[in-house]
Amino acid sequence: MVSVLESLDWIVLAIYFLALIFVAVWVALQKNKNTEDYFLAGRNVGWFVIGASIFASNIGSEHVVGLAGTGFESGTPMAHYELHAWIVLLLGWLFLPFYIRSGAFTMPEFLEKRFDSKSRWFLSLFSLIAYVLTKVSVTIYAGGIVVSELLAIPFWYGAIGVVVFTGIYTIIGGMKAVIYTETLQAIVLILGSIIITFLGLHEVGGWNELRNIVIAESPDHFNMWRPMNDPDFPWTGLLFGGTIVGVWYWCTDQYIVQRTLAANNIKIGRRGAIFGAYLKLLPIFIFLIPGIIAFALSIQNPDIFAIEKADRAFPMLVKTLLPVGLKGLVAGGLMAALMSSLASVFNSCSTIFTIDIYKKLRPKESEKKLLNVGKIATSIIVILGIIWIPIMEKIGGGVMYQYLQNVQSYIAPPVSAVFILGIIWKRVNAQAAITTLLAGLILLILRLGSEIYFQPEISSGEIIDSYMFVFATINFSHMAILMFIFSIILCITVTLSTSEPDYQKILGLSFGTLTKEQRLENKNSYETIDIVLSVILVILIIGVLSYFTG
Repeated sequence: MVSVLESLDWIVLAIYFLALIFVAVWVALQKNKNTEDYFLAGRNVGWFVIGASIFASNIGSEHVVGLAGTGFESGTPMAHYELHAWIVLLLGWLFLPFYIRSGAFTMPEFLEKRFDSKSRWFLSLFSLIAYVLTKVSVTIYAGGIVVSELLAIPFWYGAIGVVVFTGIYTIIGGMKAVIYTETLQAIVLILGSIIITFLGLHEVGGWNELRNIVIAESPDHFNMWRPMNDPDFPWTGLLFGGTIVGVWYWCTDQYIVQRTLAANNIKIGRRGAIFGAYLKLLPIFIFLIPGIIAFALSIQNPDIFAIEKADRAFPMLVKTLLPVGLKGLVAGGLMAALMSSLASVFNSCSTIFTIDIYKKLRPKESEKKLLNVGKIATSIIVILGIIWIPIMEKIGGGVMYQYLQNVQSYIAPPVSAVFILGIIWKRVNAQAAITTLLAGLILLILRLGSEIYFQPEISSGEIIDSYMFVFATINFSHMAILMFIFSIILCITVTLSTSEPDYQKILGLSFGTLTKEQRLENKNSYETIDIVLSVILVILIIGVLSYFTG
């Protein structure tokens, strides 16, 4: 295997990593005095850094490679998920004020304050298992592929090297190191991807030529609105089911919300979310569109731009289009994306374990001991991630990516239902919350179990006359809708069948329990510029949805 990088590329790559190391060391020298410093960067991070961190932690190598691959293979339907930018606004305007007001470090801790300790324990353990088996493992696998492709080194060396490097700067610096290095990584990744998009459009002959070539070969490639009965991308599932997953991911998941909690007030946190929402629009144009460009180039020049697998689309553009030097920059951007995602997961897992599990078991431990436990927990996550590498290698990227989308569609509904109802309706109690979460877990197990059981029939296209087979073959995004409706009905039913919560204990944690002072504080945090920017973003999203109709 011969590296696609030349001497100048290696120099650019080295400069990037030296800058990354410098930032991590500088942060480490600032010292994390307590758990708030280590896990939430001392709650003193600016809106620009928060927004960049939200974007960088969302965009991993599996996202870059997978989204470009989807653009190559299927076109624009998956852009629905990138238009979840409006849900990031929901985080800033609806959810964040309650989170910051509660003083919670983690989402499970917020559930305990709003409901009870059972809800906290359930979400803590569930989150840790989900992180290790999905986010960590998939990101490591995809990152190993990217590193081995671009640097021409064995998969194992690339994957383990990046995991260890990421683990070290996360352990040393905590959340502050993660957030500030993510800011640098976001800038590198955006610039590199913009360059490759423009070069690709120039190579194919411009935007109009791109549309003409692609539509002639695949008429639906630029259509986000596929029929309801489409087996892969029904518009109903992507629009409504995708929104349910989006609320879970952007508004209730520790992985993302932890960034906004690093703000010292609601106004800064909200503005960071708004900035992050604008950045969230970028992947359509700098990751998905390059995949479509690769599709057009493979039609125009099949000898030069031949692609065996869709997921090779983005690396192919890097290899064939970029001049010397820029290849090193984009290679750094892709590896930056990998490390951003891994660092975020490492720190989120460490936070949940230390604050939600260890501190509950040993409430009298000193701040210094909790910091050390956090670092040990991060180390364990690193080791678990490495152990999972050979399993990922056997499973394969394409299948695992689909598996990841499925699992998220089954995890999200009960969690989204509990958080949404818990905030907008003060009557929801602890019994309703834990019942809904447990019922959601049972449905998750049943759905995955039935999918595995009927896998031979599903793969061969055979149809079986049984209710379980129908249950196993419902489109995953439609399944998210059905599970969400079930969760909402169950939560409301249990709530109305049981006693009211003690409203004095949940003051400020639900709309119905806000005091006059808290309502005034909320109102004072609104600024005209934030409202205007939010409205403009929604208009932009509607514009994109209207444009990609075929």
